[in-house]
Amino acid sequence: MATVQASTFGLRNVKMLQGLSQERLEILAARFAWRTVEPGQVIVARNSHDRDVHFVVSGHVRVTSFSAGGKQVTFRDEEPGEMFGDLAAIDGAPRSADVLALDSVLVASLSPEDFRALIAAEELVRERVLQRLAGLVRQLSERVIELSTLGVQNRIHAELLRLARASGATGTQARIDPAPKHADMASQVSTYREQVTRELSLLTKQGLLAKDGNALVLLDVPKLERMVEEVRSAA
Repeated sequence: MATVQASTFGLRNVKMLQGLSQERLEILAARFAWRTVEPGQVIVARNSHDRDVHFVVSGHVRVTSFSAGGKQVTFRDEEPGEMFGDLAAIDGAPRSADVLALDSVLVASLSPEDFRALIAAEELVRERVLQRLAGLVRQLSERVIELSTLGVQNRIHAELLRLARASGATGTQARIDPAPKHADMASQVSTYREQVTRELSLLTKQGLLAKDGNALVLLDVPKLERMVEEVRSAA
């Protein structure tokens, strides 16, 4: 990891801080620790006792966890402008997950004391933190329900729909670009890469999925939604 100079320009792209005055951003920029992280490096290690809150200025990170046997379970990916590590800063408990750099990442880190002072002083930031925490609870609740009620096949379908929504798709077709790696999808739905490969091949044969260059195209989003909902309703 390499340290870099503070930058209010970088902080303007952080969603939690948007709307703060230039003066406030300049004060904050000096409080952050700035560094670049190379692809594949661990930014936060599960069960570690550091408490800093990290803001992704550029690059992408993956919030994940590994079992004792080495199986990876991915919770979510964070893009530029997002943050992670706030749970440990709030409750003081050890880290609940690993966070890995997916590409070259510029991260700005804030001590737990400065983070709590920030949310105490800035109502706008405090409201966004509360909304983020509520969103995480809803996301994890949905994951628990899926793991408890859906088979592997339907969990893969649900993950494709989630990726389609994240791409901004609203019609009967959706383009996921770039196509997710099969191993990454497997870690998202708690299965194996081979199972993902088999299911995507089956969806292609059924005319529900197609490959277009580096992208995946869902050809009938409503039908895939019905397939997932039918299983959920029967559970």
